[in-house]
Amino acid sequence: MSLFDRLDPHFRQLFGEEPTSRIVSPGRVNLIGEHTDYNEGFVLPAAIDKAIHFAIGPRADNHLHFYAYDLNQTHTGSLDRITPTNSWADYLLGVVVQFQMRNHALGGFNVVFGGTIPVGGGLSSSAAIENGVGFALNELFGCNFSRLDLINISKRAENEFVGVGVGVMDMFASMMGKKNHAIRLDCRSLDFVYAPLNLNGVRIVLCDTRVKHTLASSEYNTRRAECAAGVAVLQRFYPDIKNLRDVTMPMLDEHLKQAEPLLYRRCSYVVQENERLLAGFVELEAGDLAAFGQRMYGSHQGLSQQYEVSCPELDLLVDIARPLPGVLGVRMMGGGFGGCTINLVADEHLAQFERTVLTQYARQTDKDPLIYVCTAEDGTHTVS
Repeated sequence: MSLFDRLDPHFRQLFGEEPTSRIVSPGRVNLIGEHTDYNEGFVLPAAIDKAIHFAIGPRADNHLHFYAYDLNQTHTGSLDRITPTNSWADYLLGVVVQFQMRNHALGGFNVVFGGTIPVGGGLSSSAAIENGVGFALNELFGCNFSRLDLINISKRAENEFVGVGVGVMDMFASMMGKKNHAIRLDCRSLDFVYAPLNLNGVRIVLCDTRVKHTLASSEYNTRRAECAAGVAVLQRFYPDIKNLRDVTMPMLDEHLKQAEPLLYRRCSYVVQENERLLAGFVELEAGDLAAFGQRMYGSHQGLSQQYEVSCPELDLLVDIARPLPGVLGVRMMGGGFGGCTINLVADEHLAQFERTVLTQYARQTDKDPLIYVCTAEDGTHTVS
């Protein structure tokens, strides 16, 4: 049963007509390359089969009518006066404002949306919402924006209207995903290459700590500032460098290791994570998932010990999973301080993996983790 089998009747009930467009906009995982995007480094995400679904149609007036199916909540407004609401509606309204800023004459529209992306798991439901609305408006009103234009619209909507300083990765992965592939994205140039995900009986499994990201926002800003501070020190010796993308470990060893040990830990993680990602991409191309899995372990150790954005629950999930049969690699994924681990698990060991993680995590935390098995899917698209 498609989610549209539930969304379409609500659309008909609310608006007395059929939707003219149906859009699917996926969430994303990131296989490796965490906290590298705002340092203009590399990331390796994939769009997944957890998505936001939109039923949408035009209105004859300039009114906006949004219905969030999963929340059973409605927002109504007008194109003439759009202000932040500090609610879920801002992810849609921010995109509308970006279209208006580009002098595109939008009409009013109706939308009913719902999804299968777990909320709070770090799978970028916000980017999926923004991309889906932008994709739909582009079709509905003939704006002729490219996918890259729509990615920029989504990012600016979240940065400027919602007020969250996210990088480009989430929107890019959701919009540009390709079935059975990951994306090696250069966050400086936005050049990208697809990497085949020849999993051959290996599954992408997410284990949700069910811990809220209470420190993520403040610590995210702190880490950005620490990276910038490290770059500022190095620029005294290397005036041409612009950010950590331009930095090497010998530079850090010479100028930060003794003088600024905290900045050294932060910056060395980022430099090493870019190196891990580029090497891991070659291993994915060669189909060497075992070698790639080892890169994931290195990533988690760096995130936990050098960048210090993990938490006891994430570390526990890694410790539980690592010795289990069929586990090729595991690490925390996302901003940190909660959210999910991402695991590569052989299909024949998946049932045992799930049982062990559920039992041991609950025993040690009094929380029941949530487990999601994912596949890599196409990016934001229209369905019939």
